[in-house]
Amino acid sequence: MVTLLHHSDIENVYDDSERAARLAGALAGREGVVVGSGDNTAPGVLPLVTDGRQALPFYRAAGTRVETFGNHDFDFGVDATRELVADATPTWVTVNVRDETGAPFDRHEGVEPWVVHEIDGEQVGFFGVTDPATDSLNPAAAQLGFDDPLPAAREAVADLREAGVDYVVAVSHLGQGDDDLARIDGVDAVLGGHVHSRRVETVADTLVTRPGVNGHAIVAVGLTDDGASGELIEIGDDAPREPAVATGLSDRVSEAGLDETVAHVDGRVERTEATIHGGESRVGNLVADAYRSAAETDVGLQNAGGIRLGEPLTGAVTVADCIGVVPFEEPVVACAVTGAELRSLAREMSASVVDFGDPDWWHGHVSGLELVWDAAAERVDRLRVDGEPVVDDETYTLATAEYVLHSDHEFPTLTERHRIGEHGIQHEVLADHLRERGAPRVEGRVTLRDGN
Repeated sequence: MVTLLHHSDIENVYDDSERAARLAGALAGREGVVVGSGDNTAPGVLPLVTDGRQALPFYRAAGTRVETFGNHDFDFGVDATRELVADATPTWVTVNVRDETGAPFDRHEGVEPWVVHEIDGEQVGFFGVTDPATDSLNPAAAQLGFDDPLPAAREAVADLREAGVDYVVAVSHLGQGDDDLARIDGVDAVLGGHVHSRRVETVADTLVTRPGVNGHAIVAVGLTDDGASGELIEIGDDAPREPAVATGLSDRVSEAGLDETVAHVDGRVERTEATIHGGESRVGNLVADAYRSAAETDVGLQNAGGIRLGEPLTGAVTVADCIGVVPFEEPVVACAVTGAELRSLAREMSASVVDFGDPDWWHGHVSGLELVWDAAAERVDRLRVDGEPVVDDETYTLATAEYVLHSDHEFPTLTERHRIGEHGIQHEVLADHLRERGAPRVEGRVTLRDGN
């Protein structure tokens, strides 16, 4: 049996040096070829400080042999990605990323469309695919091109089968597109990422796996003549650890001054899937308040996807903690919108209106705004700014992350033409706000009614 060990979207695992060391140890300590399916270099606190290069010793310790590009692997610009890829131990594979000239991305620097490894006497071919929306999801990747992954994947499968491989594995950062990959004739397994929920399922007789986010689990995949199987493995406190990984990450945090305490928080400010995407939350209120205060606008708006999952903020909160909440080197921007546009933005907080992420996600966190959403009618029943009903033809000011102006996926109403100013880097604004005002509570800013 061929064994593969799949990790993906480990993102802020680097911000917990012990957990990163256990993840590396769990991968290195098992028999099998280690494969990553993107977003294993960023985002996070240390990625922001090192341009993603904190992943290099992790790759070496874990023994990752194959990797593909996630949207966040371009967070620090294309040139930084090129340097990282050149120095990383895995072979990077992609069939659908193109460079600034339209040529296959970094093919002359060692990036391949596919690679074949002999594992226990079997020839296993791996090809990589990346979400074609990456250039809009990540402004730092806007100069690149992303082909339709499915025709490119079919061509790669044909090439690998012609080369005589025994098994074909898709290394995917498509997320919801993994099922389409699984239906391509000749694909034995899809090792997926991008979407953060865990998955070990069979689609059209093809195994599809996702280990989830932040390095809490891996998937062990077995390939045999009788088919593929997968086992989700939790990375617990008893996992073997790679001490060099822990020491190296801790030293980087200290050297960068990221362990400075900026505030003390009462209780717990949770950063779970439920709190980030489930409606109003303490962490969402905190970030939206910080933006609104810094820009002195009527409203603060944070896209839920921009707040990263992680350990709760509690007790002493450090600079590193603030970066971990919003680990992007982007400014907070002030915008001018009409009341009608503000009403559209309120509707776009629901995944039923904007088709992005999981179907039950709530996409917005707000400050200075009160809204009531009727899910059954897909309607905003109440919308108030500073206690007063929103008037469609009046103008309101709004502070948000710059990313929102460039994305077609969250809050498409808001574009570059609405920008009227900039007010500091996101995590710095958050740290300043915590120093001065602390963390707010849940206050009834957003009410979600199911209509039943």
